[in-house]
Amino acid sequence: MKISVPTLLLDKEKCQRNIRMMVEKARRNNVRLRPHFKTHQSAQVGEWFRQEGVEAITVSSVRMARYFANHGWTDIMVAIPVNVLELETINELAGRVRLHLIVVNEEVLPALQQGLKHNVAVWLKIDTGYHRTGIPATNYETIDSTLQTIAASDKLEFQGFMAHDGHTYKQTDAEAIREIHKTTVDQLNQLRERYKSQLSTIQLSIGDTPSCSILETIVAVDEIRPGNFVFYDLTQHHIGSNNYNQIAVCMACPVIAKHPERNEIIIHGGSVHFSKDVLVQPNGGNLFGRVVEMTEDGWSDPEEGINLVSLSQEHGIVKATPEQFANYSIGDIMYILPIHSCLTAGSMKSYLTLEGERLEHLSGLPESFV
Repeated sequence: MKISVPTLLLDKEKCQRNIRMMVEKARRNNVRLRPHFKTHQSAQVGEWFRQEGVEAITVSSVRMARYFANHGWTDIMVAIPVNVLELETINELAGRVRLHLIVVNEEVLPALQQGLKHNVAVWLKIDTGYHRTGIPATNYETIDSTLQTIAASDKLEFQGFMAHDGHTYKQTDAEAIREIHKTTVDQLNQLRERYKSQLSTIQLSIGDTPSCSILETIVAVDEIRPGNFVFYDLTQHHIGSNNYNQIAVCMACPVIAKHPERNEIIIHGGSVHFSKDVLVQPNGGNLFGRVVEMTEDGWSDPEEGINLVSLSQEHGIVKATPEQFANYSIGDIMYILPIHSCLTAGSMKSYLTLEGERLEHLSGLPESFV
């Protein structure tokens, strides 16, 4: 496996093990797993989910929905508030797959009713504490009105309420994550109880990797939508979602300069490769990645005394102890676990498996291919 430029490596065995873990957890808890494919965005990785019996997926854009529809997926949720400017593509998709759309504001409904040519499934996104977007869980006036408008439509089929606990990503305490999850599940069930006499079927859908990883028992919801778990990363490790052996992607970066006077190694690998996501350390320093060693079985746990501490566009600065500094020469390849695997994968636009197979990523494909 010859590497000469920044390359994102994928450990297929770890990835498939992560997939099986979440599939089995969903089965044990009798909930549907609708994994979020925004992390990997790869038809080949998607096939590994299909092999484990997954039939329904989540995506983060209409373009991504079209890509996976072209690869045989027929039950797709676009988990971002519906963009009425994409009605042409939405209609094309709704004509061949079971398409699920997310509604936050009632104002989009007339445009959907007028512009849709095919029926679509509709979920109301509920804000249960993340405060990125969604209808507040106790805003019954808005929810009442929105449900009435949906009920009057012959194109919109109400499915239920969905939420995303993005605020779990700010936690490092398992009990805090459990409490966030419980609050969300309680609020969604209060809505189901309030409207069950009006609506024959109300499903509840939640999705975040920390909750779905840490909790062994998931009750009172119908569906989970985690995504990052397919690869995991240093952020999820910091939260407590995974151990190092579950991180399934690793950056391989050439060493291009060394500065012994300050024990710094310069790699070809910058923000255009890793993204600018960072973990702030207890001492106030920045961590952009942790260095590992390549082994016969993949890569090791992170090495002590050597970390990626700074990024510019194409350069990365690795700070090392004198002992670690001496282990690397110009022309070597340094292996680094990423902070955020979703953004790193999007930046790199493809994967190289440890077996030498190149896997595609949606961002690396021309529009005509999607």
